[in-house]
Amino acid sequence: MSALKVTGLVKNFDNVVAVDGLDLQVNTGEFYVLLGPSASGKTTAFRTICGIETPSAGRIEFDGVDKTNAPMRDRGVAMVFQTFALYPHLTVRDNLRFPLTAQKLDANEIERRIAEIAELLKLSQTLDRKPGTASGGEQQRIAIGRALIQKPELLLLDEPLTNLDAKLRHDTRAEFKRIQRERGITIIYATPDELEALTMGDRIGILRDGKMVQVGTPYELYDRPDSQFVARMVGSPPMNFLEGHRKGSDSQASISIGLGEYSGGKWGKALGDFAVGEELLFGVRPHDIKLVGTGESYDGPTFNAKIRLTEPLGDVVILDLVANDCRLKMVLPEEKAVLFNVGDELTCGFQISATHVFAKETGTVIG
Repeated sequence: MSALKVTGLVKNFDNVVAVDGLDLQVNTGEFYVLLGPSASGKTTAFRTICGIETPSAGRIEFDGVDKTNAPMRDRGVAMVFQTFALYPHLTVRDNLRFPLTAQKLDANEIERRIAEIAELLKLSQTLDRKPGTASGGEQQRIAIGRALIQKPELLLLDEPLTNLDAKLRHDTRAEFKRIQRERGITIIYATPDELEALTMGDRIGILRDGKMVQVGTPYELYDRPDSQFVARMVGSPPMNFLEGHRKGSDSQASISIGLGEYSGGKWGKALGDFAVGEELLFGVRPHDIKLVGTGESYDGPTFNAKIRLTEPLGDVVILDLVANDCRLKMVLPEEKAVLFNVGDELTCGFQISATHVFAKETGTVIG
């Protein structure tokens, strides 16, 4: 418990369609991430799944049972919001106790659960303090504890780390994964942060304008994006997109971009479906651009580029390059990047098998 299946979910607010035919399937015990930009429908989907909002259309099932119109208390769902929503006048202990009093549990059972959750979330030393005296990370754990103490079958986490600093976000991500493993709970985690999605999700569903546009493992979404939107959402820094157009004959179609003319790859045959001269987008990830001429064997196409800017990130450096009026980024290990300066010229290359081509008009991947 608990598997979730959402079919054709629609939620309208007057003339605004917040969720538009959403299909979602989450397996029991899975850590599933909903990834999407602001206003993509993540929060509305959550509020509808847990019963705060009534769907305009569609079906919501828990373990095969229709719960579309069931009250919140009958869904076995808990939700942690972006804002912690703690009661400032109550102690941490009383904040944890509050959702259990409505269930009319035995006093001994309530205290047992409080002690268990406090131990799990490392809150034992803060139980008699007010939330306002706790750190941001502790307040986050209190909010999580108030959800977990109800023993939900499904936990919805709506951008819960937005208000934390970078170190706390890193530590709390690990905390979520630990809790999920130890409790065997089903978690759906909503975020606009692709790093959170890639590091935490067993699977990731990508939302755009209230619709699910692609679902897959982190590796599947990174290596085989269905669209330019997904390719841009997944991966840091984002994929490079270079404008080009179709060339060649139908039997040997190619794409011409500022760096050269290329054929083959997983998109080679599909290019024949486009008219000669039709505009396309050529995509290559910064991590797939290689430095050529450093002693390592290389047999792919090459191009010359000048360094415009460097962005040191510790063990790696992002290089902002310009080549034949094409702007693109590449990533180098720090020990290689320190050998170059802004203004230097490099010989770079990439394997055609690592590239992607998209229809410019629709953004759909080719091949």
